[in-house]
Formats: sequence, structure tokens, C-alpha cells
Amino acid sequence: MSTGTLTAMCLLVFSWQMTQEHPLIVAANRDERFDRPAESISVLRECNPRVLGGRDQVAGGTWLAVNEHGVVVGLTNRPSPGGRDLTKRSRGELPLMVANQRSAAAGVAALTRTVLPGQYNPAWLLVGDRESLYYVELTIDGPPSSRPLPPGIHVLENVALGEPSPKVDWVLSKMSAVEREDPSLWTAVRSVLSDHTVPSFEMVNHGATEEVVRRPATLASCVHTDDYGTRSAALVRVPADALEKPDLLVADGPPCTTSFIDVGPLWTG
Repeated sequence: MSTGTLTAMCLLVFSWQMTQEHPLIVAANRDERFDRPAESISVLRECNPRVLGGRDQVAGGTWLAVNEHGVVVGLTNRPSPGGRDLTKRSRGELPLMVANQRSAAAGVAALTRTVLPGQYNPAWLLVGDRESLYYVELTIDGPPSSRPLPPGIHVLENVALGEPSPKVDWVLSKMSAVEREDPSLWTAVRSVLSDHTVPSFEMVNHGATEEVVRRPATLASCVHTDDYGTRSAALVRVPADALEKPDLLVADGPPCTTSFIDVGPLWTG
């Protein structure tokens, strides 16, 4: 596969209901071509609710949206052998559609009620808040489907949740030994985003496509190639107190070399 046809990939790690202090902890890497302009953080909606997230400057959408009520929405694209259908709407609209609601449940209901079959190219989303966590799937020509997820650590990349994935298996193996307490989880998910480990040959054969095997660097959490790689990263903590805004840290570059900046001041303008 030529380097110019790479599909944008992302890594999402959602820790839900694992600690009392922060019932939702999220880590996200955004992988993309270096020549596609984007903002790592922006105010996506001013109020009711206020929404923060990255912004793709080509299509105008986002890969990760967080609102002031603690709703966090992450999206990954489903690769297509023929490439994305340019006649369809940008998948980047979907996280903002969900984050415009005051709860994860309401956001998922709005998406499944509003989105028509085949309106968007296929994608997957994780949608969570203090009270619930959902996996949402958009297929090529069917209506969106969703299902609630149990407490635990859930990892999503550019394959369906639960499908074989050496990258997901590696991340879960790193997280499995982490103590179930807030500081430990926060440190662990941050470390995962910076990891350059390429899974072993056995893990690669377990779930990687032929194209990915030819570019093994894309199997790492933090991706580096000549023309494509991890462009930005984000860390989110949703506090148990509904009156408190989520913690949001953003790295405007690969997290292995770029400092995370607290963008909390954006909640108040």
C-alpha cells in the first residue's frame, strides 16, 4: 500500500467506573498525515453545552469532543479498501453531534435517531460520562447501532471493538497490571500514549492486516513514519462531582516528545 493512501488512525483508551474520584478517564492519540492541517484543541461550541476538542481544518470535524458536563466522545474511522466515499458527510461531525447533549445516553440517542443509513462513511465511537459508556458503530449502509459497555478498560483503534488487534492487545496487557486507583490509572494511560513498542510477531499475525504488517510502526501506540504519525494527544478526567468541569490536557504533537498543556482555562473562555 502506498503511503499516500493511509487511512487516518486513532487510539482511544477509556477507563470507566474504575475509580470513585474520576469515574471516566480517557487517553487519545490522533494519527494522521502530516500534510493535513488540524488544530489540536479548539472551542467547538461556545455554550449550552460548551464543547472542546480537536478540529480538522480540511473537513471541519473532530476526532475527540469533550463537553462541560463530562461527556467524552472519541471516533475512529473504519478503513475501506476503496477509500472513503467523498460524496458522504464528514465523520468528524459525529462526535460534536453527540457532545451537544448533556449526557452520554442522550447523545447516543440523538445520533441513532438522527443519522440515516449510509449518510457517513463507516466509523466507530466510544461515548462516555459519569453514568454510562457506549460503543457505537456506523456500517456502510445500515443504521447506527449502540450498546452499553460494562465497567473496565476499553480500547478502540481502527478495527471494531472486540475484533483481533495487536495494538489493542498490547495496550490492554500494559494496563492489566495497573493498580485500580486514580493516580495509577492517570499515569498509566499517559504512558501508553507515548509507547513505541511494536507488538511481537505472534501478536501481529493474530490480528494485523498485510498492509499494516508492511508498516509495523503503525502498530505502536505512538506512531512515527516519514509522512504519517501521531499528530496530537489528549488526556481527560471526568470528576465524580457533576459541578466540576473535566480535566483536559493536550499535547500538540507526538506525546513522546511534546508536553501536555492544561487547557482548563478554555472552559471559561
